[in-house]
Amino acid sequence: MLKKWTGLALAALLGLSMIATSAFAATSLKIESWRNDDSDIWVDVIIPAFNKKHPDIKISFAPMPPAEYNAGLNAKLAGGTAGDLITCRPFDASLELFNKGYIVALDDLAGMKEFSDVAKSAWQTDDGSATFAVPMASVIHGFIYNKEIFEELGLSVPTTEAEFFTVLEKIKADGSYIPLSFGTADQWEAATMGFQNIGPNYWEGEKGRKALIAGTAKLTDAPYVNTWKQLAKWAPYMGKGYKAQKYPDSQNLFTLGRAVIYPAGSWDITTFNTQADFKFGAFPPPLPEGSTKGYISDHTDIALGLNAASPNKEAARLFLEWLSTPEFATLYANSLPGFFPLSNHAVSLKDPVAQEFVNWRKTHESTIRNSYQILSRGTPNLENQLWNVSSQVLNGTMTPEEAAKETQAGLKKWYKPQQH
Repeated sequence: MLKKWTGLALAALLGLSMIATSAFAATSLKIESWRNDDSDIWVDVIIPAFNKKHPDIKISFAPMPPAEYNAGLNAKLAGGTAGDLITCRPFDASLELFNKGYIVALDDLAGMKEFSDVAKSAWQTDDGSATFAVPMASVIHGFIYNKEIFEELGLSVPTTEAEFFTVLEKIKADGSYIPLSFGTADQWEAATMGFQNIGPNYWEGEKGRKALIAGTAKLTDAPYVNTWKQLAKWAPYMGKGYKAQKYPDSQNLFTLGRAVIYPAGSWDITTFNTQADFKFGAFPPPLPEGSTKGYISDHTDIALGLNAASPNKEAARLFLEWLSTPEFATLYANSLPGFFPLSNHAVSLKDPVAQEFVNWRKTHESTIRNSYQILSRGTPNLENQLWNVSSQVLNGTMTPEEAAKETQAGLKKWYKPQQH
C-alpha cells in the first residue's frame, strides 16, 4: 500500500513539474520599442543569442515609428495591450510611466550592480530611490574627420582648442574643402553636437550639471558664456550656406568628401560606414586653454523596463538580467556601432571608429546633456531654448551673453532652485 501511495505521489509531482515546464515553455515576451531601424538586429542576432540559453522563452520585437512611440505606448499601456518589456527613453518620459504605475522598480535585479550611478540616472526617480529600467546604451559626442584629407593637407588631429582652430584655418586657406560640416536650419544640432559637445569641458561635466540642478550655478556663469563664445567661433568655417543647411545636408557634405570635420554623435558612424568611400576617424572635444582634464558627453539613450501588467514577469526578468551580461554588451555594441553599452563590462568593438569613441571613457570623465534631467520640465523648456539660442549664436543674431541671459531667465521663471 505504501509503495502504491509513494508511486501516486511521485506521479503527481511529475505531473505538476510537467505542467510548470509546459507553462514556462509556452511563455512569450513582446518588446515595445521605437527603434524600428534595429529590427533585423534584434530578430537575427540578439534574440537568437538569448534563446541559446533560454529556448523556452519566445520573444517578439515590435517597434513603432519613433515619432509615434510615446503616444502609441501610452495608449497601449492605458488600454492594457502593451508588451511585457518596454523600451524606455531617458528621464522624464519614462519617469512618468513609472509614476503612473505602468513600469516597475528593478532595483532587486542582481545585474543592476553592473551599472554606474551615471548610467542609471536616466531611469531613476529624482531622489535615486528607485531604478525602473535596465540601461542598454549611450551615445557619445565628439568630432569625426576625413583621414584622407587630413593626410593630403598635412594636418594633425587637434587636442586643444588652439590646435582645432589652426586646423580649421589651414583647411579654409587651402580652399578645396569646407572645414566644418555643420548647419543651423534644424537648430537641434547646434545644441546637441555643438553646445553639449564642447560644453562639458567648461562646466566640468557632472559637477557643473548637478550644480545647475541644485541652483548653485547659473547659465549666466562663465563656463556657459565661454561655451557659446567658442561655438560662435565655428561660424566662419561652416561654409556659405550653413544657415539653410539641415542635418542630412551636413551628413551628405561629409560623406561626399566636400567637408573635412563633422561635429558628431556616435550614431552617425553607421551612416558614414555605409555612405563614405574614404577612411574616417574621430577625436574628442579639444581642451580649452589651461585645461588638463577632458570631459565627454556620454549620453544615456536607451533602456528596457518591465510592464507592471505583464503576466510573464519571471521570464521577463530573466531577459532583463541577461541585458546586464558581457555577452549582451558585446553583441549590442558590435551590431549597432555608435551605441555603447552602459554596463561596466570591458567590450572589444570590431568597428575601429566606434572603438575610438568608447576609448575616451578611459581618458575622459563622462557626463550627460545638462538639460535632460529635471531642467526641461517647465515652460519655457530649457532643451528647446538651447536649440534656439545656440543656433542664433552661430548665426550671429545673438551674442553669447544674450544666450546665457535668455536661458537663465527662462529657467528662473519656473524652477525654484534657480529663483533664490
